[in-house]
Amino acid sequence: MIIIAVLGLGGSNFLSVKPAMAQIISPSDVWQIVYQQLPDLPKENQYISKDTGKVGENNTLASRLIRYHIYTKGRSPIYRLDWKLTLADYLEANEVIYEASYPGNDFLRQNPLPGDRQAIAKLTRKQRNDLVQVLVNIYNPSNR
Repeated sequence: MIIIAVLGLGGSNFLSVKPAMAQIISPSDVWQIVYQQLPDLPKENQYISKDTGKVGENNTLASRLIRYHIYTKGRSPIYRLDWKLTLADYLEANEVIYEASYPGNDFLRQNPLPGDRQAIAKLTRKQRNDLVQVLVNIYNPSNR
């Protein structure tokens, strides 16, 4: 008995395997790209680490926003609407953000949520839209 599995019919090759279209990007890398493209976005990285007692310079508003969006809320990073819902959470116009589960609360001396909310609230509508577009472009480059 012979079993033949056809992986796909592509072009002149009988069998073909297509490479993955999506590139996996770590949130630890994304926040840096965000600040490269939006240098005026507040960093909000003045918070002190519980462990080291030093300022966590890499713990930024953008990094916490991304972690909240993807890991806390489980929202897709490739859709504008999902990012807009996350910003609405920060503006207290959508879902409640619980301080206990907010990124950074567990390892910073002070919970950064109030400062992050204030920073997001100070952004203009254009700045928020630009932030959403940059995030979508990073996670979904085919959407450009």
